[in-house]
Amino acid sequence: MLFIALIVVLFLTAVIIGATGYDERVLRAIVDQQVKAYTMNIIRTMKGATEEEKVRNLIENYKKTLEEVYGLNKPWYERLLPNVYRILTLNLGNATSEDICSVAGLVYPCRVSDVIFAVLPRTIVMLTTAYIICDAIALPLGPWIAYRRGSLTDNAAVTYAALFNAIPVWWLGMIFIFVFGYRLGIAPTNYRGVMNALAKLSTDPLRGLGEVLWYAYLPIVTVVITLLGSWIYYTRSMVIRIVMEDFVVVARAKGLPERLIVRRHILRVAAPPIVTYTILGLAASLGGYIITESVFDWPGMGTLYWTAIQVADANTLLALIFMTTIVYVIARFILEVLYVILDPRVRY
Repeated sequence: MLFIALIVVLFLTAVIIGATGYDERVLRAIVDQQVKAYTMNIIRTMKGATEEEKVRNLIENYKKTLEEVYGLNKPWYERLLPNVYRILTLNLGNATSEDICSVAGLVYPCRVSDVIFAVLPRTIVMLTTAYIICDAIALPLGPWIAYRRGSLTDNAAVTYAALFNAIPVWWLGMIFIFVFGYRLGIAPTNYRGVMNALAKLSTDPLRGLGEVLWYAYLPIVTVVITLLGSWIYYTRSMVIRIVMEDFVVVARAKGLPERLIVRRHILRVAAPPIVTYTILGLAASLGGYIITESVFDWPGMGTLYWTAIQVADANTLLALIFMTTIVYVIARFILEVLYVILDPRVRY
């Protein structure tokens, strides 16, 4: 069923891109701009009116060539639907726009797979690392707070979660860049250098790691501060709900030690929903944050998504949808296995 969902997602994405005429409108606008630039260059070199017919033929031939390059000489279903089968066979094709290659720091023409594998580590450094930090803090802290429901610590955690859940990550990022970057000078104001820093990891690991941390620490701190409250609140809510269950009340009535109740009756039952939230969150982090990465000028998956949308690069869009969907499918499959291991009720 998960594999069928993957095929359906790719097919619907191709239909949406093609049947709505979205990619054709953008690509024709790009072709018109290139034709205008070519026309201006031809006119500058034109020596007389006798060459006008020759110039018109050159421009027309150039336009037809561009339409063939972008596939505009074919119906949308002939241009896009074969890409679904090609991508399912792990042939992601080539980028049709120079802007896509520039996000990855590659020279045009370039393969979409090379672009994604160049951009993905940057998103992992920024977002996935932040999600892992949130997970490491929230998993032990959430249950601890849940057992102190109504206390000052609990009220502070709930207030923190409510406050920062209402603050967009990108807005806090702009504030932090202004304060720590432009005012205090203890953070970068331009984050494109992370591409060179990651490249140095293979040649000079220590220096490369230091530069990566210099570029990454402020985005990571921003994401952690914004998301940590919701992670703690979710974990706390799961534990509180289970603490009120009848089987926990019965275990306490039997006089079982509290540590044994927590380990066998509460955390064991709370584990599946918490693990679901954690794994799906980590999987979603690989897709990137479009607006937040734009604020930090971070050349990650979110920036690649936005660039592909702007230039209507169907190959890249379909490949990105495929990558994010296959990550979700793998995450769901892992969860199905973990449910059986973690929750004995599923086995029974």
